[in-house]
Amino acid sequence: MKGRFFISLLLLIFSGRVSAQNAAAPVGLVDFVLSPDSENWLYPLNQNASVSILVLKYGLPLKGAVIDYEYGPEMFPVDKKGSLTLKQGTAKIDIGSCSKPGFRQLSVKTVYDGKVYRGAIKLGWEPEKIQPTVSMPADFMRFWNKETEGCRKVPLDPELTFLKEYSTPDVDVYLVKIHISQGGKAVYGYLCKPKGAGKYPVLFSPPGAGIKGIAPSVFYAKQGFISFTTEIHGISPLLDAATYKEISNAFGDYWYHHISNRDEYYYKDVYLGCVRSVDFLCSLPEFDGKNVVVTGGSQGGALSIVTAALNKRVTCLAAFYPALCDLTGYLHGRAGGWPHIFSPKNSPVTDRPENIKCLAYYDVVNFAKNISVPGFYSWGYNDNTCPPTSIYAAVNSIPVAKTVVITPITGHWRFEETNQQSVDWIRSQLKKLE
Repeated sequence: MKGRFFISLLLLIFSGRVSAQNAAAPVGLVDFVLSPDSENWLYPLNQNASVSILVLKYGLPLKGAVIDYEYGPEMFPVDKKGSLTLKQGTAKIDIGSCSKPGFRQLSVKTVYDGKVYRGAIKLGWEPEKIQPTVSMPADFMRFWNKETEGCRKVPLDPELTFLKEYSTPDVDVYLVKIHISQGGKAVYGYLCKPKGAGKYPVLFSPPGAGIKGIAPSVFYAKQGFISFTTEIHGISPLLDAATYKEISNAFGDYWYHHISNRDEYYYKDVYLGCVRSVDFLCSLPEFDGKNVVVTGGSQGGALSIVTAALNKRVTCLAAFYPALCDLTGYLHGRAGGWPHIFSPKNSPVTDRPENIKCLAYYDVVNFAKNISVPGFYSWGYNDNTCPPTSIYAAVNSIPVAKTVVITPITGHWRFEETNQQSVDWIRSQLKKLE
């Protein structure tokens, strides 16, 4: 028995060491450095842009590297393809210009020792002038006001379960279930409350895309907020990963469910669930009665804008690279937002009048036009998940003061420094208690 225990212990230690020794490298063995000839990555209309290309191995130029390149309009078929031999590890490529506000993308790749290495960069032409392509239904806010009034007739009946395993000496964590429709639709989430007595601002954090488990984060609670992080599908986040994967595989791409029916489209209950999540936070006795924040990224960024437009209790928002923006952009010859419903590969099936009409009620651009509170918005140019053209279409439509932080080099991610900027900005918006 002791021998078996000793052998098992050795195997456990050894497997841990192997795992640590084979951790993923933080950088590539071969890296591309792509540098535009404009410091802010932006150009006047009709001005050509060029990109300097540097291929590095061990931080030094890889002489003789052969690269394949292609460039063209963002998210559309390329204009040109070619190849170059970098005798000194460097080259420069002119990628053309735009006659209308928008973006162009250069993609490069090289093969070294049998492995393919890739790089990409997007550059913009007067993107602050990008206007949305999606139409605004005449009854847009009338429709949504009716829907929010209707869902508020359903008692929230919050069910709270204390989660000792996730709580800390400073923060209590609860699993919460709230009800949002007569049909029994519910939303689950994690409520994180500072333990100290007193009144606190509340913060709602809607999730990114997908059907997957979420973990509680005490980050904002440690910053002095009562925070609520939710899922959107009515599935307990305490399910194991394997079960979630089975559900996701069976359910498929939820953003297509009832896409031609405004009253039954999947995101209707999602948007209403966000409204009611804020209502729940505002019902807590520890709420300070003044400050209501909503923040998220990607789908969560989209839902942050939607929530701020529909729930007038919200006092400020911070949205990173929001999805669901200007979905019809593809039908007008430019990039549309995630989930790319009308992209060239999908449009033969999805490009139908009833779909376009329905999605106008769910496009984030039309909610952005109804924002009335201060907002912090941030994204990067190298994002193919939520293309910058689609985000500009939404943010350019916001009629009130906004703080915009652009980090051109980022894709569908953000720097910690930018995240901290958003936290500092949120704090600057808090109203002091009398």
